[in-house]
Amino acid sequence: MSLNLAPASHGSFALWWLGQSGFLVSYADAWLCFDPYLSDSLTRKYANTAKPHVRMKPIVADPATLRFVDVATSTHNHTDHLDAETLGAMQPKQLVIPEANREFVANRLGCDRDWALGLAPGDATSVGPFEFFAVPAKHELQTPEYLGYVVKFGTFTVYHSGDTLLYQGMVETLKPHQIDVALLPINGKVGNMSAVEAAYLGKAIGAKLVIPCHYDMFEFNTADPADFVRETQTIGLPHRVLQLGERFIWPLQDID
Repeated sequence: MSLNLAPASHGSFALWWLGQSGFLVSYADAWLCFDPYLSDSLTRKYANTAKPHVRMKPIVADPATLRFVDVATSTHNHTDHLDAETLGAMQPKQLVIPEANREFVANRLGCDRDWALGLAPGDATSVGPFEFFAVPAKHELQTPEYLGYVVKFGTFTVYHSGDTLLYQGMVETLKPHQIDVALLPINGKVGNMSAVEAAYLGKAIGAKLVIPCHYDMFEFNTADPADFVRETQTIGLPHRVLQLGERFIWPLQDID
């Protein structure tokens, strides 16, 4: 599978779903990659165990073809959000991580411990046109090892929640950012929101559009996006379900 990597025109940005919680963003000649997992490392790791990670969809792109990426993120240390094979091949110029995970990241990636940009909840940093705001995530536990990122660039704001459940104060934290596009998990297990909860959050924070993720990667941990679509239609929440590798343009245009 190959990606149509044509950048967006002036005054817009392009986004591609890479599978699981991975997204590629292009804006003004700069490239951001959220939590890429573009390998079979987990399938190999858990083969012949009680929880095999059987892939449902092919790898959307060879990470070595994405070496133009200016900045990538890891929201937490689970391999589908911090994959040494993917990041080693991609070689992003910068990596944004939870500060609490610095030693773990350095050990897993074999990089200098001071290379990555570490954030705690409430912190902010910038890479090129992308300004990152770290917000808490509750991946079963709500600790500094788990983050979401609100990213502002130009006139746009994108929220990548990482893996998270709903938690007290979440809406109040996110709503002031006036989010254009929210990228939210819908698998409803292993410490993540369900489709109904993701739709609720998108509506409550006033997101202009919600894109679901964290499904259709592994057979044991997936969900039907049709449940998300039904709920968004019921509550009047704009949404878009992306196909793997499809190019999406915001402000809203057709996917190609």
